[in-house]
Amino acid sequence: MSDNQGTGPADHTPDEAIVSTPGGETAPAAPAAEAAPAAGTPAAPTAPAAEAATVPVPPAPPTTAAWQAAQQAPLNPQPAPPAGYPSHAQAYARPQGYAGQTAPYPQYAGQAAPGAGFGPAATGTTPTAPAKKKKSGSGKVVGLILAAAIVGGAAGLGGAYAGVTLFAPDGTSPAAGPTTVTVNDTDSVNQTTAIAAKVVPSVVTIAATSDSGSGTGSGVVLSEDGYVVTNTHVVTLDGATGDASIRVTTSDGHVYDAEVVGTDPTYDLAVIKITDAEGLTPIEFASSADLNVGDETIAVGAPLGLSNTVTTGIVSALNRSIEIASSAAPESGDADEDQPSDPQDQGSPFQFDFGQGQSQQTPSESIKIAVIQTDAAINPGNSGGALVDSEGRLIGINVAIATAGGGSGGGAGSIGVGFAIPSDIAQRITEEIIENGEATHGLLGANVLSAAQVEGSTIAGAYIQEAVEGGAAAAAGLREGDIVTAFNDVPVTDSVDLTAQVRAAAAGSDATVTFVRDGETQTVDVTLGTLEP
Repeated sequence: MSDNQGTGPADHTPDEAIVSTPGGETAPAAPAAEAAPAAGTPAAPTAPAAEAATVPVPPAPPTTAAWQAAQQAPLNPQPAPPAGYPSHAQAYARPQGYAGQTAPYPQYAGQAAPGAGFGPAATGTTPTAPAKKKKSGSGKVVGLILAAAIVGGAAGLGGAYAGVTLFAPDGTSPAAGPTTVTVNDTDSVNQTTAIAAKVVPSVVTIAATSDSGSGTGSGVVLSEDGYVVTNTHVVTLDGATGDASIRVTTSDGHVYDAEVVGTDPTYDLAVIKITDAEGLTPIEFASSADLNVGDETIAVGAPLGLSNTVTTGIVSALNRSIEIASSAAPESGDADEDQPSDPQDQGSPFQFDFGQGQSQQTPSESIKIAVIQTDAAINPGNSGGALVDSEGRLIGINVAIATAGGGSGGGAGSIGVGFAIPSDIAQRITEEIIENGEATHGLLGANVLSAAQVEGSTIAGAYIQEAVEGGAAAAAGLREGDIVTAFNDVPVTDSVDLTAQVRAAAAGSDATVTFVRDGETQTVDVTLGTLEP
């Protein structure tokens, strides 16, 4: 989920006739070789236009019968193509590897082999060779449909991440892809095309490598000089390492080294800084507080290493909260790889995906985050990428997907249930990380349960089991038995909702808590405490 070095993606209008279009139309085939005339029929002089462009004009031909007979034979006869194929020459894309492939070091569509270049400098242009060729498949990733076979399901605590390739070879080169938004018919450009052209330069592909493994994710450009937001689990390889080597590929194919500025495992966000970058294209922010269910959404990132991928959908739900495994980096070096994982140890009705490979450790704790739910396709590798609105403005950072009935051997890609961290939360946290190297989070100072699980409860909400002495809740007058139903006007239906909203707020900030006590709804202002790392 990059930069175009200060320039927007250009529309590509071929100067010469297009041989093949996404719609399947083909340009007229070159004139077929002449058939020999019937016996006794004089042969007409031949001067095909295609030959005139490439063969020098011969001197006046002789008029002998032998010469005329020689001209009756076909010129360079070619075998007829199979039925249904155009008769002109074509170049076909070589087969690509598929997610979950067991061959050593599978290659994904658009991904360069280790040590190889990062693809052509531009896509969507017409070949200039005399024999017209079909455009390479790398310039038409938008037409590629790939089913993501997830290897390794959710492990412990219902963790849910959309994007790290843990079974990729060490030192994997950053994935390559189309370097622009391909536009073949400038007379038929829709709104999504325009949004993609605006957003793609602000989204980058991130490759993280350590002794524990390697993986890919996405990121969103925050500044011209190279600050990029992504997920903590992208740069820590799902919490497996704290010292991964980071490489960034921008949308126009430039590759940079990058350093981690800071991570925020509490909300699974991180900021990296691209080395020696300038002239990047920062994303434009929108307020996630202005969203409505049903609003258009567009996800941009690098699912399965397919850079510059664009998918569309709507806002499926707002004020949603999920509980996922923490991907905090180990205190030193890499995590212990001998810890087993238990896919059944989950508190969520969904099994969540840890990217394109098996999680390497059992998470020691969970985090609770507020999210936007969307049905725009989000797959492993989209993590850290952009979710934008109908004007191409950032409304969320893609973070997780749900897979129904997955498991270590039967996971799946997008089922239309994806999640993104709201832009208002992401903006506050990233600004604090850039300024201070870390972000702060609120603390209510109360132990809570989901009210629906409490005997005798008749409403949904977060049941206060204990207001900790000296904490923010106790100071505001909240007490055991109160049921919180809203936090800063955001509905609270269970304990996960309340915790997620409290953590979304900055330490020391003021908040309004709506609660029910003895059947009566009340509100109280609270000054939050500080969550210690």
